[in-house]
Amino acid sequence: MNLHPVTPAFIDTLQSLLPDRCFRPADPRYLEEPRGRWQGQAGAIIAPDTVEQVSTILKAANAARVPVVPYGGGTGLVGGQIMADGPAPLLLSLERMTQVRALYPEENVLIAEAGAILQDVHDAALAADRLFPMSIAAKGSARIGGCLATNAGGVNVLRYGNMRELTLGLEAVLPDGRIWNGLTRLRKDNTGYDLRDLLIGSEGTLGVITAAALKLAPRPVGEGTALMVVETPAAALTLLSLARDQMGEGVSAFELMHRTGLEFLAEKLPQLRQPFAQAPEWMVLIEVGLARGLDPAAALEDLFTTGMEAGLLSDGVIAQSQQQRQDFWEVREQIPEANRLIGSISSHDISLPLSTIADFIAKGGEILRRMGDFRINCFGHLGDGNLHYNVFPAKGRQKSDYLDQRDAVQRAVHDLVDEFNGSFSAEHGVGRLKVADLERYGDPVKLQMMRSIKNAFDPNGILNPGAVLRA
Repeated sequence: MNLHPVTPAFIDTLQSLLPDRCFRPADPRYLEEPRGRWQGQAGAIIAPDTVEQVSTILKAANAARVPVVPYGGGTGLVGGQIMADGPAPLLLSLERMTQVRALYPEENVLIAEAGAILQDVHDAALAADRLFPMSIAAKGSARIGGCLATNAGGVNVLRYGNMRELTLGLEAVLPDGRIWNGLTRLRKDNTGYDLRDLLIGSEGTLGVITAAALKLAPRPVGEGTALMVVETPAAALTLLSLARDQMGEGVSAFELMHRTGLEFLAEKLPQLRQPFAQAPEWMVLIEVGLARGLDPAAALEDLFTTGMEAGLLSDGVIAQSQQQRQDFWEVREQIPEANRLIGSISSHDISLPLSTIADFIAKGGEILRRMGDFRINCFGHLGDGNLHYNVFPAKGRQKSDYLDQRDAVQRAVHDLVDEFNGSFSAEHGVGRLKVADLERYGDPVKLQMMRSIKNAFDPNGILNPGAVLRA
């Protein structure tokens, strides 16, 4: 496709169609991404405040063959929000579409616009004594549209599912400007292809999501949090099975952490209170939410006793206050920040069948030890098989010392993931970072179908070119 950069004439066209408040100065924050891998470009930055304005923008861009990069909170980690090469695009920010349009507590449904910040959606649900359970470390800046576009997961997927499972309906604008009014609140609607699930996770390549009907959940009456020291990752998986046997769907989160992550926290964020005087090799953070009449502390104590008797655990602590619960979660949620401050050689967001995780961790360590002097920080959402498997320089060295090994490390890890029938992208998406990985590991028929869908939705290729599929 022949795409054209934003020109003064195109900006004039938009200015004749839209109010002045929609136009944004070229703030550098729009052209950066958290890991500093790319520097983006934009011929213009525009922030509409209605779906009709989004329609006007896309209709004009499609007619002029101008590429459009949808932009949410800018927290994505695979470059989906950054277009570094090609004709200067129009950056379409949803930051002004922030309304919670409606709330139906009796239906457990909330309708929010794509620019709503995740934390604000949490707060709106809480005001109605409800829970919107999707939570990630960037909840204070991530926006609902970006969470939908990447099918974000987070810490509560074990119990509540990812964004695809938490969404009933969507409003979206197609590349030619047509508006799909799909904001259904129905939980059963078998009337053809599921376009909702198609757009969720499409990373802004098929349409621009402008609003969503989101599922809420009752707030658990009793909540409890514990840290338990496990002997091995295999022991952690057995403990997870015991927890679900004893508490069923009451287990909301089950996070695996390794000593390396705690050492990074001690080095880079020493003010953070750590739960153990000496960092254990492996531990799990468990969150439970139980119905009225059930005692989460007692349930966690029973689990700890069972785990000790089975030889799975060696130590543990159950939070005795809300502050202690927050302190435990702060440890988990600050690990990515400590990782960033250390500087990884290669970071991997992977998922594996649960029964293979322990073998993967062991084999991955063996392979990397043969390749060089690395530190591995393996942590993540063990309950749903999603690990953040990150490779770092040896202590006293910098990631710049290993630039010639980064590609080999990534290939080794992703080859092993493929060998274990896993995925090289569990929750971060493909973006631009992993396009070659999708081509290498993706099923050829799946890729052909994806290209056909892209061509059907966006025949001129204006939406986020180069993301997910090679432009």
